[in-house]
Amino acid sequence: MTLTQLRYVITVANANSMSEAARRLFIAQPSLSASIKELETEIGMELFRRTNRGISLTPEGEEFIGYARQVVEQYELVESKYINQTTIKKKFSVSMQHYTFAVNAFIEMVKQFGMDEYEFAVRESRTYDVIEDVSSFKSEIGILYVNDFNRKVLEKIFKERELEFREILNCHIYVYIAKSHPLAKKTVITLQDLQEFPCLSFDQGNNNSFYFAEEVLSTYEYKQLIKANDRATMLNLMVGLNGYTLCSGIICEELNGDDYCAVKLDSQEVMTIGYIVRKGVTISPLGQKYLEEIEKYKDSISGAV
Repeated sequence: MTLTQLRYVITVANANSMSEAARRLFIAQPSLSASIKELETEIGMELFRRTNRGISLTPEGEEFIGYARQVVEQYELVESKYINQTTIKKKFSVSMQHYTFAVNAFIEMVKQFGMDEYEFAVRESRTYDVIEDVSSFKSEIGILYVNDFNRKVLEKIFKERELEFREILNCHIYVYIAKSHPLAKKTVITLQDLQEFPCLSFDQGNNNSFYFAEEVLSTYEYKQLIKANDRATMLNLMVGLNGYTLCSGIICEELNGDDYCAVKLDSQEVMTIGYIVRKGVTISPLGQKYLEEIEKYKDSISGAV
């Protein structure tokens, strides 16, 4: 296995075409195909599925490409520093369910490190995509929650993907609503109180499952339910339709403004917010600083248990 072969594999994966990859690499297609085949024979697995409609990564190839990208990126950092004597920006990416506090922690980390030497990426996404991003090395850290309902299913997926879940905090469940909502003045809200108002839920796309829901009590029979794709739409629906969603109780007025509030739900349900990382992979200094910023929210949450 050579660095050249790893670069070939990455280029083919990006191009989804052997001929297009050969064009980008300025080599003959037969030479590229032979090199890829030689690598597949050496490692004992098929990286690409070849059909009349084109070429795509196999499940084994998806995992391999993550490691390949990491190796090539690290080599390029060494090469730029010691051979070319140029500076390549260090990269840090994090994926998360729709948590404002996790975005705010990212903002605080970026402010401290600055952007002159670093290239950052934050992906607020669906549950399955958060897992996929960390599994494929697209993101170093993934922020999500587990509870009694989804824990066994998600832990099985984490194990299959060689991921490790680490706890940040445990919290009760809160109803997140606009301050103009008829129930905003209550100290505790019951599910019965909420029956006449639409429950807002983040759409999980093709991987829609109760176990991937970002809101707890996903199997409850809501009288009214609206699915949305992004946080801004969710906030608009809270104001326009007196909608609500269920959350951790962590309020981040810096980003969402002060027009919203979280009221305790009359429930014994507990959610554990944590993060996933690849097993055996050391967290970078940027990742450690990000987690330090996340940890600060432990003291600010009234729903911690």
